[in-house]
Amino acid sequence: VQLQASGGGLVQAGGSLRLSCAASGPTLNRYVIGWFRQTPGKEREFVAAISWSAGRTSYAESVKDRFTIARDSAKNTVDLQMNSLKTEDTARYYCAGDRTGYYRYMTIRTAYEYWGQGTLVTVSS
Repeated sequence: VQLQASGGGLVQAGGSLRLSCAASGPTLNRYVIGWFRQTPGKEREFVAAISWSAGRTSYAESVKDRFTIARDSAKNTVDLQMNSLKTEDTARYYCAGDRTGYYRYMTIRTAYEYWGQGTLVTVSS
């Protein structure tokens, strides 16, 4: 599967952005699609994930109640709606795909085999 992330940009603290991950290739029925983020000098960290078939979701504690992940089967996209953004949300955001689709691995970076190129989100104070 090929993944293409888009939607990043510059936003003020308290604002909103919507990221989109477009998937192409084989059927996504067994996949989990996740969003991760990374800042220079730090490890890539889990943000949110969704199972394509059941729509089961998982969120990092730091974004729960602010971010929402959703899939659009018609468009083959997974969107990340980010509200109430904070300066600490500044990072490059990556979408990733795990074809095994095991729920217990949704938050684990190394479980994901396919990665998009990332999109930069900058939140200013």
